[in-house]
Amino acid sequence: MLNKQGHKISQLTSLSKAELESMALTYSEDVEDAGIQLDSMLAAMFNLDENAFEKILSSHVLKFGLEYTMAHLFFPFLKRIGVLWQTGQVNPAFEHFMSNLIRQKLIVAIDAQVHTVKPESKKFVLFLPEGEMHEIGLLFANFVLRARGHQTIYLGQNLPYTDLDSIIGQYNANYVMTVLTSIPLKSGIQDLINNLATRYPEQTMLLTGMQVANQISLKLPANVKVLNTIEDLTILAESN
Repeated sequence: MLNKQGHKISQLTSLSKAELESMALTYSEDVEDAGIQLDSMLAAMFNLDENAFEKILSSHVLKFGLEYTMAHLFFPFLKRIGVLWQTGQVNPAFEHFMSNLIRQKLIVAIDAQVHTVKPESKKFVLFLPEGEMHEIGLLFANFVLRARGHQTIYLGQNLPYTDLDSIIGQYNANYVMTVLTSIPLKSGIQDLINNLATRYPEQTMLLTGMQVANQISLKLPANVKVLNTIEDLTILAESN
């Protein structure tokens, strides 16, 4: 992506504030080219430029809508900077800066939704287990489900199972959904899946995130389903 425009990470980090601003504004004009948009977002990130990011967001959402923008721009961008962080090419603080801006936009979008519950709607409880702080995927799932007329209880980050137990019992949910991005360790994923399946046998468990998506070695109990893609989520939401 960066090579497409001839800009490597080392070059971006050495640019001045004015040069980064110019790059972000120039690239953000071309909303048709996702590679250029990703370059523009990286420039905005390295410059800590919220205004440039806002311009990219607004133009893309206006043309394509929030769901398309998340699927084709924001999630690829977050995956890209995750790789850069893992290889030591970017300060984690830059990733936190951009992730929190995206998180804020999702919260505003959810708040602005006209949520009409359809007669055949299902009940979803959305949570992240203890130690899991990466909330963007769960917020996006909440937006998608509400947009299709389902009922959701959003419990957010770092939730102990003992707290989840009482909500499940009270709410009588059809589905319980979580996103596993940074926890558990690879060796603990199967144990987590088995625990959820046993703990909530009356609900269908929906799992997604880097730790479980496309992991063919996982053994899934009958009441556990892995959503490998955003399309899997939208198909589920539209088929219920």
